[in-house]
Amino acid sequence: MPIACATLPAGMSKRFYITTAIDYVNGQPHLGHAYEKVIADTIARARRSLGGEVFFLTGVDEHGQKVQQAALSEGKQPQEYCDELAAVWQAFARKLDLANDDFIRTTQQRHQRIVHALLSKLYQAGHIYKAVYKGFYSPKEETFLTERDRLPDGTFDPAYGEVIELAEENYYFRLREHQKWLIEYIESHAEFVMPEYRRNEVLGFLKTETLEDLCITRPVTRLRWGIPVPFDTNFVTYVWFDALTNYISIPAALGDPTVLSALPGVAEPGAPGLALWPADIHVIGKDIIKFHCVYWPIMLKAAGLPLPKQVLVHGWWQKDGQKMSKSLGNVVDPVAVIDEWGVDAFRYYVLRELDIGPDGNWTDASFVARYNTELANGLGNLLNRSLAMLKRYRGGLVPSQSAELAPEAERTMTRVRALLDQNKLQTALIEIWALVDRANQYVDQTAPFKLAKDPAQASRLDHVLYSLAETCRILAVLLWPFLPGTARKIYTQLGLEGEPNKFELARWGGLVPGHQIGEPVPLFPRKDKA
Repeated sequence: MPIACATLPAGMSKRFYITTAIDYVNGQPHLGHAYEKVIADTIARARRSLGGEVFFLTGVDEHGQKVQQAALSEGKQPQEYCDELAAVWQAFARKLDLANDDFIRTTQQRHQRIVHALLSKLYQAGHIYKAVYKGFYSPKEETFLTERDRLPDGTFDPAYGEVIELAEENYYFRLREHQKWLIEYIESHAEFVMPEYRRNEVLGFLKTETLEDLCITRPVTRLRWGIPVPFDTNFVTYVWFDALTNYISIPAALGDPTVLSALPGVAEPGAPGLALWPADIHVIGKDIIKFHCVYWPIMLKAAGLPLPKQVLVHGWWQKDGQKMSKSLGNVVDPVAVIDEWGVDAFRYYVLRELDIGPDGNWTDASFVARYNTELANGLGNLLNRSLAMLKRYRGGLVPSQSAELAPEAERTMTRVRALLDQNKLQTALIEIWALVDRANQYVDQTAPFKLAKDPAQASRLDHVLYSLAETCRILAVLLWPFLPGTARKIYTQLGLEGEPNKFELARWGGLVPGHQIGEPVPLFPRKDKA
């Protein structure tokens, strides 16, 4: 079984460590990349809101044959090509309003140093050996294929591109001997792969297929753009072995005691000594589940490191019921959507439309419908009319406290907290919008504009106005992990300082009588997409 975490020095506590997969820089960001990052960011913000210390890592994967070929096709050196695209991906992270703590690039020395240390340790321990491979190879996917990969007619899936026959010497990482314990580990740790049906997929693979040892190098005669193998400079590291290591390279560089106990001497000078490993959650797409749930655990076990606590696997997006492709012209550009509709409208749609796990279907019609119905007419209208009435009838001053909507708000707070603990983001949004709908119904039921016409109903009007304003404040707190920009705007319009980034602020009664609110401004101006 994997080793336990190192004993932490006095005063050091482990942070909640969450990662996305690192994105390959041979293309531009797309909807799937954006969705994964928004999931991870929302979970990270939620854990911070709930009082935890969090470290959120994302980044890019810059080595391999496809990057080398793409750079050469543009007449550039690979590093120059990667530098330009890394800037695009970093700007993409900012566009999505991510609150990531670091951004890893696999061309950074801090990462390459850990890859060298890991390879050296595994080689010295006998987990890596040299052998000649004869068989099939997919340059497009940078992977070796076997007879099991053939289709019934003897060909290979077109996704592999042109498949060539190859005979070359390489280094291999032993996988076969680890198959039994990995099955036992996954069976005894139900939370390791989520959702459950993804876990069953991994177990199904491990119980029906014999693991082949993994080729982890490429000869420099065929590929030069990679991390040199420390014990044989005639080879570079296979891009996936390089990429998976990123999850420990940042903890190691920052002085994580657990990683340093297995790979001593790799911390950056002056490292702060953060306790991050093991990762609490790796957020990944379903297409790379074998790398993260088979290869990666075995790499860690062989190195004497504990396994991540969970691999959270999301599905893919289609567009109008079809697989997205440039040739069909049905690709959703997240940057274009954000530029037109705003980042929080984008974040809301992908989180509300698709639960973590299954595949989803983007349609422009459903996006517009959710924007207008749930964001503009739902949340936006609630805030706007609540504050406008408070301005009109009480000069913008918060009246005496009332608890008419407190039971609903407290119930929503309790449910949302439990759902955030389970990373059930879609269901949490549904619960929050039930409170939005209830508050809008409350306006219709109490009819404040009628109460305002009757001086004898002044106290009743105060209760209604307070209940609405306080519900809006609580919604800002609940929405912070999902729609941080919108949450800030609600707080600003309420005339409140700071940010609604602590879940404990969602308790009823935070608005003080006599407080002066700000100016109401539409959160989501209603519009229709041509």
